[in-house]
Amino acid sequence: MATVAKRNFHHPYQPYNIQYELMEALYDCISEGKVGIFESPTGTDGSLEEQIASGFGEEEPSWVVEQAKSQKRTIFIEQKLELEERLKKIRAQELRQKLRYESDEPQSKRFKPNKNELSSNEITEDSFVLDDYNSDDDKNLGSNSASSLSKPEGLSATTTQLMEKLGMFAELPSEREDVEPPDETKIFYCSRTHSQLNQFVDEVRKVKLRPGLWAGAATQSSMKGVTEPSTVKHLPLGSRKNLCINDKVSKLGSAVAINERCLDLQRQGTAKEKRCCFIPTKENQTLVSDFRDHTLSKVRDIEDLGTIGKEIGICPYYATRQTIKPSEIVTLPYPLLLQKSAREALDISLKDHVIIIDEAHNLIDAISNIHSIVVTQSQLKRARAQLSIYLQKFRNRLKGKNRVYITQVVRLLDSVSACVDSVVAKNKDLDGTVNASELTAGKGVDQINLHKLMRYLGESRLARKVEGYIDFTEEQGPNSSSKSRPPSIPVLTHVQSFFQTLADPASEGVYLHERDENNELSLRYMLLDPTHNFKEVVETARAVILAGGTMSPMDDYIRHLFAYVHPDRLKLWSCGHIMPKENLIVWPLARGSGDVAFDFTYSKRNLPVVIDALGQSLIKISGAVPDGMVVFFPSYSYLDQVVQQWQKEAFRGVKRVWDLLSLHKPIFQETKDTSSVENLLREYTQYIDGGKGGLLLSVVGGKMSEGINFADKLGRAVVVVGLPFPNVQSAQWKAKLEYIEKSTVDRGGSQDEGKAASREFYENSCMRAVNQSIGRAIRHQKDFATIVLLDRRYRTERISSKLPGWIKQSIVPGKEDKELFGDVIRSLENFFISKQ
Repeated sequence: MATVAKRNFHHPYQPYNIQYELMEALYDCISEGKVGIFESPTGTDGSLEEQIASGFGEEEPSWVVEQAKSQKRTIFIEQKLELEERLKKIRAQELRQKLRYESDEPQSKRFKPNKNELSSNEITEDSFVLDDYNSDDDKNLGSNSASSLSKPEGLSATTTQLMEKLGMFAELPSEREDVEPPDETKIFYCSRTHSQLNQFVDEVRKVKLRPGLWAGAATQSSMKGVTEPSTVKHLPLGSRKNLCINDKVSKLGSAVAINERCLDLQRQGTAKEKRCCFIPTKENQTLVSDFRDHTLSKVRDIEDLGTIGKEIGICPYYATRQTIKPSEIVTLPYPLLLQKSAREALDISLKDHVIIIDEAHNLIDAISNIHSIVVTQSQLKRARAQLSIYLQKFRNRLKGKNRVYITQVVRLLDSVSACVDSVVAKNKDLDGTVNASELTAGKGVDQINLHKLMRYLGESRLARKVEGYIDFTEEQGPNSSSKSRPPSIPVLTHVQSFFQTLADPASEGVYLHERDENNELSLRYMLLDPTHNFKEVVETARAVILAGGTMSPMDDYIRHLFAYVHPDRLKLWSCGHIMPKENLIVWPLARGSGDVAFDFTYSKRNLPVVIDALGQSLIKISGAVPDGMVVFFPSYSYLDQVVQQWQKEAFRGVKRVWDLLSLHKPIFQETKDTSSVENLLREYTQYIDGGKGGLLLSVVGGKMSEGINFADKLGRAVVVVGLPFPNVQSAQWKAKLEYIEKSTVDRGGSQDEGKAASREFYENSCMRAVNQSIGRAIRHQKDFATIVLLDRRYRTERISSKLPGWIKQSIVPGKEDKELFGDVIRSLENFFISKQ
């Protein structure tokens, strides 16, 4: 492999050539302002993280230089120097006061939360009466909330454009324009969970940087003590649930309840002694600045922010807002980046910044899931019952607009519930589609302005009042326990989110009725096209990078996320693995033990002869593979069916398949119960470390296939049984595929092209799941393993072409009619002998 030109990326270790190639490609993508899709298998991931942390190399890119020149240079440099000096002092202070800093004792006596304030929570029935509501005048929409002037979240492109033409949006004046600090060019690094973000933070801590462009422009005397390698200014962002330090609020548990209670404690008119004492105010801005400086003085994780907030006495959730602009790297989970309402709540601007989305193989699904919602029949009934109880108590105390709007909420609830009841009575299908017009066909609903009603629900906080009153009455009742009840999620708030989708009349989503395992009916709003929701991110940011270990096949991202992006702005990049090619052997098997064809299509996979041949084949494979072996099945139901047949009593003294498998390795089986995953993985690891080996039966798309590393002895073989195609007959998949077919035709394609596009999307969804599972093997350069793909379809070009390049290059060539299972076993035995 040719050696690439080596910029200095400040990598903490000596990178491999393939890691340099990755960093060069990232550098170019960011510098050129492109949209990149990067596939980087485990082993090169660290260089992705360290490149992000290391900035842009030895020389500042021209676009960074130009951006710096365009700012008020002298003021900018002075602010940077002042910040660096403060951060340097804080680092020294923290070294001297480490033990005290990590304790619960506040550092500063300037502010000490009054425990009586936190506990003074006397609640009476009057606490749940709605305030008068007079926000219907279009000329005074913001009388209750300034946010009502901004564009509502969740509207389709068609609706938004129409409302803009009608002048229904107003612009808010920027009151802080002249006093806000400059917005550092930064990287927003996004991943699915805080645990994954913390792994990234650990890599960032290893990187030390030079001061940067601004330092070179400063005078020599002013740079004393600042020219040594600097620490990345990193800020982790999280929700109130992650960052709340008010014990009375954080103990509520659910994110919805915490959000609602937090907002209640800040409402205008709330007595001072009942407000949250940690909320930033004009009087405690010094504490907010202290929080910012302490946060940026070292590379922190999300847990550190809670500790800092408690010690200083300021709310981390709100204080982080003033820390965003001077930060250089901001880490945040999917919802905070992908939801416009979340970005606005945190005052996040993506303009001219760099967006990196890691673990992006499921980004399309993540966007759709974030903007979709399910409401059950029981939730609708409970919301209606709670509202009736509330009205019975407070009807005579409700005035004007409150009474009008609550009546509208009742009508809308009754209309949706009637639609559900009709489905139950008339439709025997497990699932199907529902027209939006059916949901709003109830008496008087056609006269409701849904946009105004949604604004009312948001500003009046009706759901919180209703749920709070229900909780209050239950606690005061004769059957209430002395122990506090577990906090409940406001069901009316959840139903309100479903109602919001009814205000969107465009074709970007669909309504479905479904039944769960308990046969309860539910309504689902499903977003069919994530393009509009992600487009603002792409068009606002300087560069957007989707990265993951298994991004293949990449076609879906181009067609369903970036169809509007000019091809010249797209950059696709995939690299091999850092491990030597001879450390991996991949066998796609069309036939198994006894020369039985491996056809795991839905119509044939349940045949006893196929299940028995699968068992006999796994017995022989496990005998040839040392240590740990992981087998992925297409679904939990199929895994249960296979295990049930393997455990059946055999005839005439022949041992059961299950018993024969157990002779080679102890068997462990994954279940749907996610709480048992850690114990299962711990026990599996203990057996392997003890030299007994282990056979782990898992499911594609299950917990074991996402984020669990089967390195070294834990995964000497990964076996995939069949292809995990989704149920094409389900209402969800019918709607998805019909939408893709229709949208292809609407863009000028033929019917055949539409069908081909929907088929491609369907197959790609399956193969992304397969690729994610087999990516659990080979986790570092010296690791070695085998991958066995059990299904004749893996020998077809249509399927094998969708495997990642580093796996395709290790496939053992062969043909279905000439493949002998005995030769496969000997090949596996020789492979592992060569690694001893």
